[in-house]
Amino acid sequence: QVQLVESGGGLVQAGGSLRLSCAASGRTFSMYAMGWFRQAPGKEREFVATIRWTDGFIVYANSVRGRFTISRDSAKNALYLQMNSLKSEDTAVYYCGATNQARITIGIRDYNYWGQGTQVTVSS
Repeated sequence: QVQLVESGGGLVQAGGSLRLSCAASGRTFSMYAMGWFRQAPGKEREFVATIRWTDGFIVYANSVRGRFTISRDSAKNALYLQMNSLKSEDTAVYYCGATNQARITIGIRDYNYWGQGTQVTVSS
């Protein structure tokens, strides 16, 4: 099992920045990739960004490319999401996910482990 704990959410004005963190513990050696997803009220959970644990290969959703940066610290088993130029439509609960499938994927169903989520609210 892999346990994930997110932190760093909060309230920020439009145009501002936030940095989310996700701490992984347990059988972290089994992780192939980790990613960030978000779920706004009344909407389905959607992909934001993912990073392959071994070589740092990254995929972004079109809606965040150029504004958000995903990164990882392998030594600390930590995942980060730097969010800049935030917009009101970025308001959501942000979830950290991990997958042990041996391929890079943006599919929610491919992620085996999830954190509890952290709220990000962007005021306009």
